Amino acid sequence: MQHALTLPPYGELADPLALVEIAVAAEQAGWDAVFLWDHVLRQPEDPQETADPWVAMAAIASATERVRIGPMVTPITRRRPIKLAREATTLDHLSRGRLTLGLGLGVDTTRELSAFGEIVDPRLRGQRLDEGVELLCAFWSGEEVEFHGEHFVADRVLVLPRPFQQPRIPLWFAARGDARKPVRRAARYDGLYPIEFDERGLAEMLDVVREVRGSLDGFDVIARPSTPSEYERFGEIGVTWAVTGPLPGEPGVLELASTAPLDVFRSGT
Repeated sequence: MQHALTLPPYGELADPLALVEIAVAAEQAGWDAVFLWDHVLRQPEDPQETADPWVAMAAIASATERVRIGPMVTPITRRRPIKLAREATTLDHLSRGRLTLGLGLGVDTTRELSAFGEIVDPRLRGQRLDEGVELLCAFWSGEEVEFHGEHFVADRVLVLPRPFQQPRIPLWFAARGDARKPVRRAARYDGLYPIEFDERGLAEMLDVVREVRGSLDGFDVIARPSTPSEYERFGEIGVTWAVTGPLPGEPGVLELASTAPLDVFRSGT
């Protein structure tokens, strides 16, 4: 199993230099990845200072050599696919192939969609996600793209260079609760990032993945174990990445990053 820190770039962590310091410490301590939350607004009780995760990831990529990086997760519905394709490709080259792109529908719990007139309806957001990822993959192909969808258009465009990673940048997809369509979407790509689940729910999700793919071979499954025993059981179920990290405003992040990941998960801290 591999191990990742997920960092909320808010409050004191809105300072990109602090994020870089933490990522460097995590790499030295043996962590396999440093992922950043991708939100534009926070709850009123949370710290309101917010860093752009994509700019911060570029700084982290420049200061590290081994850890993977990525946004967990980016909602395509509030992005333009061509802009996202360019950013992801540039970051993939800057990091020499260390980017994993987390994608999802997005949420409006902090009004980060409705406050800016973005689409809130989950059905439409799902359609935009499906179209958007299809367009992303087409852009990364290095071939001319002619795409006229219900939500996005690309009229005879060639997007170069191709990503550093081939055949493309790995794509992980969020799935929340009992919804199965997001799990099937994830199964068509590279990884599943479950949110708000229990152990039984996770096992049921992985049954869906096996149904779509035939097996879990070559597929990443991400989970956030809260106890040492849960960490062990998740590994037995098929989890390939264990993630942990603070909530916005929680202290002790540098100390966490400086601790060997197995010590963190086996102690339940």
